[in-house]
Parts: sequence; structure tokens; C-alpha cells
Amino acid sequence: MVVTKEAGWVGLGWDDWSDLSEIRARLDSGADPHADLWHEGPPLHLAAEYGSPEVVAELARRVGDVDAAYEGHSALWRAVFAHQRDNALALVAAGADPWRPMTGGWSPGRLSLAGPNPGLFFPFPRDKPTLSEAENAAVVEAERLIEALGDFEYDGLGLVCVAGVTAAEAARRLGATVAEGAGIDGVLDEPYPFERNGLVGATDVPGGCVISRRRGSEVTSADVINRLSAGTVCYAMYADPKGGNQGYSSRDGVVEEWDAYPGGGWVSPDSSADEVLNAFLYQGEGVAYCCAYTGLRLTDARPVLGPPDIWLHLPPRG
Repeated sequence: MVVTKEAGWVGLGWDDWSDLSEIRARLDSGADPHADLWHEGPPLHLAAEYGSPEVVAELARRVGDVDAAYEGHSALWRAVFAHQRDNALALVAAGADPWRPMTGGWSPGRLSLAGPNPGLFFPFPRDKPTLSEAENAAVVEAERLIEALGDFEYDGLGLVCVAGVTAAEAARRLGATVAEGAGIDGVLDEPYPFERNGLVGATDVPGGCVISRRRGSEVTSADVINRLSAGTVCYAMYADPKGGNQGYSSRDGVVEEWDAYPGGGWVSPDSSADEVLNAFLYQGEGVAYCCAYTGLRLTDARPVLGPPDIWLHLPPRG
């Protein structure tokens, strides 16, 4: 029988990362505190994100390096990113370094300034950089935008945010026909007006426009987003009811990113500073993330949910 490093952790659930007796018993029985568990990270990283400060302290005592990185991030980074204040403090008490630069040049300590616990590592060292004026503005805008959009169910939504382009120009780029009169009779009375075949909404907003289809992924195709992004940038999202949010970005007619996860709170080791900040600010806020990515400053959810400024019939695509 082949024994893997994960062997001592088999059967552990996410809630178990808060159970000190459970974790301690596994460690005492030989479970490896340095194992890469299910390609999610070592036990300390998982406890930092999902567990209790008591478990974090126990694991920190058992590892060789409390600042060991997994995919470019320390356990302290994971705690800060997940807004786990007490877990972060437990890691610092165990010797973790809040000021070690990581993805995009962000350290856990500096990243905390953009979150709900800006005084987490007070007092802030004078020799460490704080948030820039632009980063502070991004934090304020995130709070405003998330509040303005509010909470709503968006499973099945197809959405494209386009920077610097009006709804009328978007229609021209797509070769779409404006639906008027008999073309939209009764549509607004339907429970899901965007479901009518080929019918999408287009709405002007500060910074650009929003193309939305309440049910369906047609507006997120490569052909659509590449046409819309000529000379600018757009970000599309399909909220797959089974697979979660699927994000796509296009710049100047070329797809840049495919099958991303807007609002998922995940960053790769090579993410830029702006990408890190947006991922941190818009966790669980997929629609707001799309707007922020393209600089759209919506004041409510009407451009997403309707009724739109204009209805468009998209032409058939090959």
C-alpha cells in the first residue's frame, strides 16, 4: 500500500479546522504538518483561512517555517485575505512576518489596510508603504459600488461591462438591431425578460455601458467581447448555476483572460498589484468585480437586471 503525505488528513472536513482536539490528535498520530492537502495548501494555510486561532497556533508550533509560502503566499496572507483577524494575530504571535512582500508587491500587513481590519498590525511601521491615493480611492469606490448594486440573485446571468463605449455604439459593433414596438411587446411583463431569444439589454452608465442577458451565456462569447473591446477593454461574466461565475476579458479585440472566476477571491502568484487589490475588495461580488475591472460606476442594479435603456436583437453567430 502506498502511503501519501495526505494520509493522516483523510476525511477531514472544512469545519474540522476549528476543532483543536481533532487536529492535535491527527498530528500526534503522525499527520504531516507540511503536506500539500488536495492541492489547496499545507494544513497551516488551510487553518489560517478556514479554522480557529487555537488550531492555527497549534499548527504554527509544529511547522519548520511559519512564513513558508504556498503558491507565493504565506499562511498569514491567507488569513488576511479571508478577513480572519484572530487567525492573523495568532500567526504574528507565532512569529509570522506581516511585511514580507508577496504577489504584486503586497505584504499581508499592507493588504490589511484595504480590508475591514485596517488597524490589525497597529502601529504601522514608518518605513513600510501605506496605501497610495489611487488605492485608497479604489477601496472607497468598492464600498460604494457594492452598496449601490445591493444583493440580488444572478444565477444564469450573462453580463458584459464595456469601458468608454455607449450602448448605441455597442449595438453598432455587434451588428445588433434595436428592438422597438412589436419587438418588445409584453417583454417587460415576463418573469425573465432577457430570456427571449436573441434579446439583450444595453444601458449607458458612468464610464461606459452594460450589456446584460438575465438568462444565457450568449453575450460572453469571444466574438461578442472582441467586437465590443475594439480600442478599449471589456469584462464579461456568465453566472453558471452549476459551475459558478465564469469570467472573460478582452482588450482591443483580443481575449486576455478566459474562464476566470470574478468575485472568487483568488489570485495567482503573477497577478498584478491592481488585480490583487480588486480580488481582495470584491470577494463574493462577481457583478461588482466586472464593473470595477472596466471602471464602470453604476449607481444601482438596473443596468444589470433591467429594464435597460434599449433592447437589442443580436444577429445569429456561426
